[in-house]
Amino acid sequence: MHIFQPDQYMQLLQAKQEDMQMRLAKVGFDDALAVFASSEQGFRCRAEFRFWHSHDDSFYAMFERGRNDVPIRIDRFPIAHAHIQALMPALRTALLADSQLRHKLFQVEFMTTQTNQNLITLIYHKPLDEAWQAAATHLALQLQQFVQSSASASAAARVKIIGRSRKQKIVLSDDYIDEQLTVDNEQLHYRQIEGGFTQPNAMINQSMLSWAKSVLREFSPQQIESQGDLLELYCGNGNFTVALAPMFQQVLATEVSKASVKAAHHNFAVNQRDNIKVCRLSSEEVTEAMQGQRAFRRLKEQDIEFSDYNFSTVLVDPPRAGLDPATLALVANFERILYISCNPDTLLHNLSELTSSHHIQTAAIFDQFPYTHHIETGVLLQRKVAHVK
Repeated sequence: MHIFQPDQYMQLLQAKQEDMQMRLAKVGFDDALAVFASSEQGFRCRAEFRFWHSHDDSFYAMFERGRNDVPIRIDRFPIAHAHIQALMPALRTALLADSQLRHKLFQVEFMTTQTNQNLITLIYHKPLDEAWQAAATHLALQLQQFVQSSASASAAARVKIIGRSRKQKIVLSDDYIDEQLTVDNEQLHYRQIEGGFTQPNAMINQSMLSWAKSVLREFSPQQIESQGDLLELYCGNGNFTVALAPMFQQVLATEVSKASVKAAHHNFAVNQRDNIKVCRLSSEEVTEAMQGQRAFRRLKEQDIEFSDYNFSTVLVDPPRAGLDPATLALVANFERILYISCNPDTLLHNLSELTSSHHIQTAAIFDQFPYTHHIETGVLLQRKVAHVK
């Protein structure tokens, strides 16, 4: 769990910077890293807690790694967004007052947006019946009134409840919330679905999107209008896709999660990005399709032909495991690679391969997770002039 140390924040961030600078020096990058600091508190838009029962009391709890038997009571969680901090005691009070909602409640998950849309998932070790649904509907109404009573509440303020149990998911209204980010003075809108991946630190996410746009523009050897096309692997709900699409003629984005693909389609439409196509393919399948090894019905149904694209840039934002060998070989064929990483170890391993064909133009770190060892890194690579495909 996080150890909240606001008086040591800048010292901890500097240690991360020095560590990443040392790692990147091993693959030939000696320039100074750009560093994007987080707010020292109130930065997490997602939080999850065990709901621990002890005699007549129940409370939010977290655990030290490897010690799931000794709960640490959480009454305040300063790193959570202010909307979550406000909802936590209000929800707990309501749960304690209703035995139907409290009984066998195992876990509570919060997700919020900067516009005060909130999604609360209650996870149980019991079947959820009509009595639970009636109680949860009343709870949602209570919490909706609570957030709207706040002096700072906006017209968009919402509270939505989802109940989960084994083989059950009960959605009382919607299973998503809508976020609004400001990137280079443009308002971007994102639907975030329960259970899908979203960036946990909205302020840092805005910085990441703005940085990606700026470095693609700054280090482009051509005018923006003639940059060619973008291939994006692991696009999720279209977080980067929406921001970067106006910089390219066409964008082809890929993602394996059905829920994320659905959200991405919504986000492209609501932001009026009409030069994007998204297909549900893994990175391995993209490699097979581009090399003509396999024909995919999903591509044919969407009238997607790789030969119709003039790809100049590839964006990868892989899971912690990094890029597999086949995907590494694929991205090495692109003029530019924008690599967003959540794992310094796999990033360094992948860069040790990619720097044989590309050199690192610029790099930055984004402190998505203050007070932990985790760090997000962005690296832009350009193909070396002498490299031949």
